[in-house]
Amino acid sequence: MADRSELAAFLKARRNRLTPTDVGLPLGLNRRAPGLRRQEVAQLAGISVDYYIRMEQARGAKPSRQVLAAIGRALMLTVDEREYLFRIAGEAPPVVAGPNKTVPQSVRTILDALAAPAYVVDATYEVLAWNRAATPFVGDLDAVPGQERNVIRWMFREAVDHPQWAEADTRDFARALIADLRAAYARYPGHPALAVLVTELLGTSPRFADMWGAHDVEVRRTHRNRIRHPELGPLDFQCQVLHISDTDQRVIVYCATPHSRTAGVFQSLAAATDR
Repeated sequence: MADRSELAAFLKARRNRLTPTDVGLPLGLNRRAPGLRRQEVAQLAGISVDYYIRMEQARGAKPSRQVLAAIGRALMLTVDEREYLFRIAGEAPPVVAGPNKTVPQSVRTILDALAAPAYVVDATYEVLAWNRAATPFVGDLDAVPGQERNVIRWMFREAVDHPQWAEADTRDFARALIADLRAAYARYPGHPALAVLVTELLGTSPRFADMWGAHDVEVRRTHRNRIRHPELGPLDFQCQVLHISDTDQRVIVYCATPHSRTAGVFQSLAAATDR
């Protein structure tokens, strides 16, 4: 159901947030109020002034998806604001094209500053960026093609009788990955990379097929890992998952208990990268 009053208030608030120079219009004279004029929003969206005025007065016809999309562009709405606009207008939000693979420079700066192992994945779990302390865990990926940098592929390409599957933590971690992947599968319906990944693993990994068939759905959050690294030995740490809302990416940070053996290993890795 459309909420006409909220739609009117939201449009007015977003319009008042912008200035003509923000959208490439001349500042002009006799501008007594902040923000864009209704006529300017209508011009930018390619709709009639009367139609837009009726929307801000909570009356008139229900706007179409095309009109909402045009107004979203005119008002320079963020992804979250555009989704909100569609919902209060009684429409399903437009489908996002696909997982974003561009890592913001600010996130790369954070990665490099962290003493703990950390890396960034997109919604398909392709590793997009990593710091040097993470190399013993994700490998040296510079020469590895993007589709082969995938955490889920790595995990489920191991045989059903591989020793890793004997660990309850590993199985729980795998279920968490699959539940998060299924959530992404719904956010990006028909996206080729997701479809290829799921189809491939359904055909090659009975364990993946079994977990996928459980239809668990949950956006991934913090998870505890206890592993035996072939070179670093037994490690016990939290995988802290930090969500980047603008890109739908995740920063995975390995957090160890202070003064523990694992914390000492992570400190050694960080120190080695500084030399």
